Amino acid sequence: MKLITGSFFIISLILFSSVYISPEYFSYVGLLPFFIPFAWLANLFLLAILALSWRRLAFFPLIALLIGYKFALITFQIHPKNEDAAGLKVLTYNAHLFDYKAKAGDKFDPNVFIWLQDHPADVKVFQEFYQDYTTPSRNAIKILGKDKGFEHSFQVIEGSPQKKSYGMAIFSRYPIIHEGKVFDNNRTNGAIFADILVKSDTIRIYNVHLESMKIDSDGLENLDEIKENYRQTLGKLNRGSLARSKQLKVLTEHIKNSPHRVILMGDHNEIPYSYTYFKLSENLINAFEKAGRGFGFTYNKIIFFLRIDHIFTDPSLKAVQFKTHREVDYSDHYPVSATFTWEGLEQ
Repeated sequence: MKLITGSFFIISLILFSSVYISPEYFSYVGLLPFFIPFAWLANLFLLAILALSWRRLAFFPLIALLIGYKFALITFQIHPKNEDAAGLKVLTYNAHLFDYKAKAGDKFDPNVFIWLQDHPADVKVFQEFYQDYTTPSRNAIKILGKDKGFEHSFQVIEGSPQKKSYGMAIFSRYPIIHEGKVFDNNRTNGAIFADILVKSDTIRIYNVHLESMKIDSDGLENLDEIKENYRQTLGKLNRGSLARSKQLKVLTEHIKNSPHRVILMGDHNEIPYSYTYFKLSENLINAFEKAGRGFGFTYNKIIFFLRIDHIFTDPSLKAVQFKTHREVDYSDHYPVSATFTWEGLEQ
């Protein structure tokens, strides 16, 4: 029992520490955080067993749980719903080119635009945003922007800006006074920003889509396929975490130089137990931790237990509402919304 307890303790410390180590310095370190929930639960089980048997060894899993208490806090929250809270309302959505159901064999569902039009968010940001000027029912900029009185910033990643294209977009009920691109990798990933004038304050909105995991989640339903391709899958996960750590450097430097308070949201492709999440948390606050409920899972496929879409904010902004819209299944991600207030907002 001493050997088992001691081994669990050391392994737990290694796993808990892995979120502070950049994948740029150690290969595959970005994969270790995936095991943190199992380590936390294993220590909880071990503590119960040892405590019930009045063993002094119970102090080891207890210490491990205390060291890793942060991981429990970022996993589950019990804040009230507070859906009618007043303040600046924001929404982030990986729209999957507004074509998720069509790819599954169904026709394009225009209800996705109806839901997005009706949502009361003042700022709406989209990853994998598809724009088609040639088809009125797919003219997302007109439907979500001009028809609703929203200004927009659309950074094209690929396609014809005058006809059909996709990229990243920010829509704002408030005036956009400045906009720009932080980076892109010439595929679907990147980061853009827009400064919006909210009454007497200027808020910088960041829309990010960090490097994708590039894992075929549909293939995870087949156990034999998992066994056959596990090395390839691990390689993709490692390369993805390495790419995101490099993108994170560019992003954090840009945020550091921002002249305004920031709201950073989008598809980070990172679970809360990750170097990226903890690095961003050094200077920003995650809205789920302050106003979320439940687990907040945002991925709409077989590996549903992932929260990879996040909203981070400047500490001076207070999150008073947060929601993952699991009822909206038009994409492989669920929309995520939050409401913020700050001193002077009502002036």
